[in-house]
Amino acid sequence: MQRKFRNLGADLFDIAIIGGGITGACIARDAARRGLSVALVEKGDFSCGTSAGSTKLVHGGLRYLKSLELRLIRESLRERRVWERIAPHMVYPMPFLLPLQEPSERLMINAGLTLYDLLSFDRNWLDDPDQRMPAHRSLSAAEARALEPALSGAKLDSAMLYYDCQMYSPERLGLECLMDAVKHGAVIANHAQAVAFDRKGSTIHGVRVRDRLDGSETTIRCKLAINAAGPWADRLLELIDGAGGRSHKLIRSKGIHVITRALTQRHALAVSHKGGHFFIVPWRDHSIVGTTDTVFEDEPDALRVTADEVAAFLSFVNEGLPGLDLVPDHVCHAYAGLRPLVDDGAKSSYNASRKAEIVDHGAEGGPANLVSAIGGKWTTSRQIAESCVNLVARKLQADTKRCDTADAPLPGAAGNHKAKVAKLSAERRDISASTAETLARNYGAMAGDVLIHASSDVTLLRTVSQRLPDIAAQVVHAVRAEMACTLDDVVFRRTGLGTLGPLEPAALSDIAGLMARELGWSESEKQRQIDSIAWRYAPLAPMSNG
Repeated sequence: MQRKFRNLGADLFDIAIIGGGITGACIARDAARRGLSVALVEKGDFSCGTSAGSTKLVHGGLRYLKSLELRLIRESLRERRVWERIAPHMVYPMPFLLPLQEPSERLMINAGLTLYDLLSFDRNWLDDPDQRMPAHRSLSAAEARALEPALSGAKLDSAMLYYDCQMYSPERLGLECLMDAVKHGAVIANHAQAVAFDRKGSTIHGVRVRDRLDGSETTIRCKLAINAAGPWADRLLELIDGAGGRSHKLIRSKGIHVITRALTQRHALAVSHKGGHFFIVPWRDHSIVGTTDTVFEDEPDALRVTADEVAAFLSFVNEGLPGLDLVPDHVCHAYAGLRPLVDDGAKSSYNASRKAEIVDHGAEGGPANLVSAIGGKWTTSRQIAESCVNLVARKLQADTKRCDTADAPLPGAAGNHKAKVAKLSAERRDISASTAETLARNYGAMAGDVLIHASSDVTLLRTVSQRLPDIAAQVVHAVRAEMACTLDDVVFRRTGLGTLGPLEPAALSDIAGLMARELGWSESEKQRQIDSIAWRYAPLAPMSNG
């Protein structure tokens, strides 16, 4: 994956995709694998927005049973199994405990989970036994507290044990979709913003793109444009006169998450409270606690987490699980995401449907060759892309290959994860067991591509942080092979080094120094890059200083 911004203007592409989150990445992968010529641009870094700001779950949507969205649940459960199959190093089963406070809840919840099991009838159609999931079962209060002492302070009648899936790194999973697209001929660029559309009559002929790294511009000539801009989708449509920027409005739902020390032993907790819910999910020896669900009416680029929001959310969690006694000082990191929801008239973002809408603007009197993919869920992004590319192929009257993205493994797919870790540890005695585990999760079958950078420089096997197992070779690999352009790209998406809290100054200096050597940064640019990520820890500043 090499960033060649000027190549975007070199050819006539079948499709130009605006948006490099998981929806755009899946569309690019599907279209390129079918033989269409593809260009994709993302104004930030790949998966830097909504795709990164999730609870890191691949799930069917148990709560959608309340609104009887059975088709969406079935679709989500089918896609959950697809992700397990094509990315086993990234997507794997997670046991959940659902605490029940009253005996009267048992019958209804048991019926709902029975239906959930029935809708996921194919969940164990997988070769790897570690990827299979048992049916749900009931637990007594004593059994639940024995499994997870975090429930000891809560009012508890009983609990249900069920399974969904976790994804280790949504940012890297999206990146692998783009890697596969590039392998099949796609031309992509991050930090490249669509600023205008070249249009004649009812047809878009090109997308004007600005390189946000050096300010240069080029035009992507295309037969068809796809708007996959997520929370920015309606803003993008406003650049095109008559494209429906006002008629296709989004509800932007803000969800914040906090990372804390490990609060559970092995299980995730799904806790209902005051008409809402929150999750506590084990992740990288820590816990993700999420999420809020409030309408966000500011500009998407203004999204931030505030100290007040963190404090309010922790108070909500403490009410739902008395005994945790979480305070802001327990938070290692806080992050937010915007869910782009189709405005279906719901009075709140919590109750709004997670259904996707694929809009053919030509059928609505807009540009004949513009399609928008709006809304949807992380879990169903592959299926949304399949539907979108089916429409595109019909509009282009293109004789394409069949869609194979539900079966074709992603580049890092490496079969059984435990076997991969054992093999890597046995072959590489020069790295620790925790580094082998980290490499196997982040890169899967591509772990050797990272380690090869150390063949000519053994110092790249060193860890860059005293408290984390990630090594210097990952930083170099991110720049040389994964289109990382900024310190933020490396720290928060290629490695995740910064997602467990602020790195020690020496570690940041080391990472920035490695990047400076690769990218030719001056000392002042190196310091500017270090300063540029400080905003991500702003909600924690008053806490850590207090």
